Amino acid sequence: MGLTDDEAESIVEILGRAPNELELAMFGVMWSEHCSYKSSRVHLRRLPTHGEGVMVGPGENAGVIDAGNGVAIAIRIESHNHPSAIEPYQGAATGVGGIIRDIFTMGARPIALMDPLRLGPLDDSRSRWLLDGIVRGVAGYGNAVGVPTVGGEVVFDSCYAGNPLVNVLCVGLLPHGRLVLARASGAGNLAVLLGSATGRDGIGGVSVLASAELGSGSEQKRPSVQVADPFEEKRLIEACLELLERGLVVGIQDLGGAGLTCATSETAAKAGMGMDVDVSAVPLREAGMVAAEVMTSESQERMLAIVEPGSFDEVQAIADRWQVRASVVGVVTEPVDGVGRLRIFDRMGGEVLADVPAASLSDDAPLYDRPRARPEGLDDRRADDPGALAAPTSCGEDLLRLVADPAWIYRQYDHQLFLNTVAGPGGDAALLRLSAPGVEGAEGSGMALSTDGSGRWCSVDPRAGAAMVVAEAALNVACVGGRPAALVNCLNLGSPENPEVMWQLSEVVDGIAEACEALSIPVVGGNVSLYNASAGRDIDPTPVVGVLGLVERIERRPPGMGLQAGATVMLLGRPNGELGGSRWAVELRNHRGGRLPALDLVAHAALVQLVGGLVGKVLRGEDRYPDGAASGQGAALVGVHDVSDGGLGVALAEMAAASGTGVVVEGVEDHRRLFSEAASRVLVCTWRPEVVEEEAARSGVPTSRIGTAGSDRLVIEGLVDLAVSDLVAARASAIAGRMGVPVGTA
Repeated sequence: MGLTDDEAESIVEILGRAPNELELAMFGVMWSEHCSYKSSRVHLRRLPTHGEGVMVGPGENAGVIDAGNGVAIAIRIESHNHPSAIEPYQGAATGVGGIIRDIFTMGARPIALMDPLRLGPLDDSRSRWLLDGIVRGVAGYGNAVGVPTVGGEVVFDSCYAGNPLVNVLCVGLLPHGRLVLARASGAGNLAVLLGSATGRDGIGGVSVLASAELGSGSEQKRPSVQVADPFEEKRLIEACLELLERGLVVGIQDLGGAGLTCATSETAAKAGMGMDVDVSAVPLREAGMVAAEVMTSESQERMLAIVEPGSFDEVQAIADRWQVRASVVGVVTEPVDGVGRLRIFDRMGGEVLADVPAASLSDDAPLYDRPRARPEGLDDRRADDPGALAAPTSCGEDLLRLVADPAWIYRQYDHQLFLNTVAGPGGDAALLRLSAPGVEGAEGSGMALSTDGSGRWCSVDPRAGAAMVVAEAALNVACVGGRPAALVNCLNLGSPENPEVMWQLSEVVDGIAEACEALSIPVVGGNVSLYNASAGRDIDPTPVVGVLGLVERIERRPPGMGLQAGATVMLLGRPNGELGGSRWAVELRNHRGGRLPALDLVAHAALVQLVGGLVGKVLRGEDRYPDGAASGQGAALVGVHDVSDGGLGVALAEMAAASGTGVVVEGVEDHRRLFSEAASRVLVCTWRPEVVEEEAARSGVPTSRIGTAGSDRLVIEGLVDLAVSDLVAARASAIAGRMGVPVGTA
């Protein structure tokens, strides 16, 4: 059950008696780390959750922000790490299915997915097997259900070899009037189970998988991994959105972690009501299932809708039209002595199999402020500066080892479903039009999305690293013209029973909070995934954030990572040579010490605003100047790319490879300036450097002209001289080549 002795005693106190087997199973799943956040709630309260445009914050199935003109955006991020480690295809696929349900539960039509992934090095055969299965799972579900996967990221590091991270983000659009929350209000209203029949797949997933470390017997936990059916999900989406559009649903909740136990108890508790559940009315796909299995199964593609009795016939007719099961499995009840009770019957009016206060399963869950301990030897590691390492024999060879093209992954995803994708995978951020069936009022406007994370940075300094992650995601959104408006986070860490991990978690939360407050980005939701450990080793602290930006108007594509021969290449922001936490130090020199480069959040906010404004002019077609406009040389911005993983060298290499155009760069003094991953820097390619300089001066952002685009080589004087074709080949072979795909066919 995953319960401690003290937790079992608390259950006895709540009930005033010993729980029976069903009640114990229900408390076990609801008080699991995954459902109750018992080790993290005390820290998450420090995150800033209020801000302009926030309609729904943390605590619901998804956050919701106002996009203007009566249109809202729902956004959510979740993890499916342990299921994907055991059964990569189904683990990833059901992660996609679950996050999609979180979105349409709010009344929103899902319109885009992103998938931040972390795995072990690709020279390991198991890591290649995991990557193949996970990517096929994301593609198989997203493509089939009709929701495009428009971006993400992938990182390979030895700390994830035994415990991959599969995080999934989804966004959706809804008219304000269709917003519905998970509330079981109105005594006598019906609890209607929609969707798939219930089976034994996924039983105890939140307690068996998500609340314990992976070990040598993890393969035996495969029955706890859910099984995906994207075609059932598609029918469920359409049925639920029609029900919500017609106002036939009082409240609605998806059946994710903890299954029917979670959906019934939480909807009742949030409304201050009770609920009677008829376990015999739940459609089953396996014979002989006992009540505990029915109530804790996490079988996919199921929703619980609260419906007025007089509306059920119409609900049934809509469900029939979409070929979705609709079964009345319960009824909302008045509180007894002020307490809403969740009662489970073998059949309605028959034997009571369980009787617990509905709120006790969630509101009374344990809350731990677990011991925290600063890691031993941290000061010594921070004093071990990688800047003192010997310079590379060949900066060009090191640069080739750091470039990687994720195209093998994202080309398996359909990123043009709905035809809303203006900028898709492979760039700094995705850019989409705000358009979906049944949602009107946002024509011409858009949203930008980016997911970012760095276990490397956070292993050096979890607080500063988390702030840098937020800063990078905000800047990525600005690179496609977005104004950062909301953030969701997925905090992936090791065992909370390790005081050093709890110190990391606390520091990560404070880093995110500081950055979000400085950049005025509210946190509207998130997820905490703990016990990410295998063979006694915790993963590096890996907070992944998703930032959503609003775009006023889209008439043209953003510049992207383009270079045009003859145009000037500029650096916005200050040069930097600190190597702490950099890929060069960690991946190429196995050096994990030092300090992270300092992050000035005030200066970063100015850079985000400057870049977003410059790109916004491109999107609106306002960046052309009369002389040279006909030849395209009137544009102030023809390329933009943030400097992040791999530093200035990798950013320049990516721009050259993406455009097929070389560049000659001056003034990069040494390998430290080449590979530093200091924040608050952006490369731009422009025909109007004086215009960029004027705008930057008004924003207080330093600039420097560092080179000129042209030829077929990347030349960084004194350090690098590489053919663009060699960069393209090296990028392709980094992932596709290791996955057995010939270079050039990825």
